[in-house]
Amino acid sequence: MTFSKRLTDLSIALLILPLLLPILTVLALITWMRDGRPVFYGSERMSSPEKAFTLWKLRSMTLVETDSGVSGGDKAARITKNGAMMRRSRLDELPQLFNILRGDISFVGPRPPLRQYVERFPKLYARVLESRPGVTGLASLVYAAHEEKLLARASTPEETDAIYARSCVPRKARIDLIYQRHRSVSFDLWLILLTAARVLGYARGSRLPRSRRRSPR
Repeated sequence: MTFSKRLTDLSIALLILPLLLPILTVLALITWMRDGRPVFYGSERMSSPEKAFTLWKLRSMTLVETDSGVSGGDKAARITKNGAMMRRSRLDELPQLFNILRGDISFVGPRPPLRQYVERFPKLYARVLESRPGVTGLASLVYAAHEEKLLARASTPEETDAIYARSCVPRKARIDLIYQRHRSVSFDLWLILLTAARVLGYARGSRLPRSRRRSPR
């Protein structure tokens, strides 16, 4: 990560922390009252092909003894009512602000992958993870909705894994590499603004107009 990108991350994080911390606190209390403990969910992700870290979210699913892999249709029944609201607006990802402050991730970059896919596609992720993973990014804005539709068709963990490995990993990687070739502080700020507009659009219960859903080229 370049010094300018790290400085931008820290500046934005410290600027919005006083605004988002009360929202995070309220959501944590609602999660605790409605769904019990634990309030937060930590998932192992990779910031480089060799380095893992814990990515934090507000818990949006019921607990099971074993939980692994990406979320597909096989996990849909476990999503709580409170969790569904948070996932639609991405409010469950507010704790990742602290991952940013720690330097685990950036505001903008490829979504941090699970270890199993980094190990399965080492050459691909060696290139993708030359960029620090992020909360949002070009692939998140362009492909996330389509990915969600694809994974929603899966009824078993095996189907979810097959769809994700076959269709999502290579397509997101191509978009992430496009971002990598054009990344800059100004491009990051533009993607952050697009993400904020989309989140606010979901919060209002409406989609963004088509012209604003398109990613910059």
